[in-house]
Amino acid sequence: MDTVFINAIEKRFGEKFAMETRDGETTAFVTRPITPEDFPLLEEFIYHAIFVPPGEELPPREIIRKPDVYMYIDDYGGKPDDNGLIALLHGKPVAAAWTRIIPGYGHTDDKTPELAISVLPEYRGHGIGTQLMTELFRLLRARGYNRTSLAVQKKNAAARFYLRLGYEIVRKTDEEYVMLRVLRP
Repeated sequence: MDTVFINAIEKRFGEKFAMETRDGETTAFVTRPITPEDFPLLEEFIYHAIFVPPGEELPPREIIRKPDVYMYIDDYGGKPDDNGLIALLHGKPVAAAWTRIIPGYGHTDDKTPELAISVLPEYRGHGIGTQLMTELFRLLRARGYNRTSLAVQKKNAAARFYLRLGYEIVRKTDEEYVMLRVLRP
């Protein structure tokens, strides 16, 4: 790993990115690495990452305590392969994207970090997720990773988002896709 290059990449964080609001105004958001102070926020973000089909009720918040969900945030930052970014709008955390190597739904092998991303509902559709993912891909490449995986339910519109970002479907189940994206320099 090239530490000088990683430091240069990390200095880019805090750069402002334009976002158009629903009323046509333009505002800016910033990205930065997830810090230990952000760890409690991951519970909120993982809850909002759970796909709920239109017309269905939100699950109870306790769902994040299920082992197959909680593994995405349990002791986050305590593993060397934990990497993540948070997006702030006017200082408020509105989105997060993070990876870790875990035996999750999108696990492909023990060298490929699995991605989780969550944009709070009222901030979706403004390009925050795209920019956050682009920055996370840069960070992962700088840290020596050459791919990342994820799982997404087939009915989730986010599946098209991931395909646009360069993910490819590598495995299908009855309900979901497992996708892989090669991180090219």
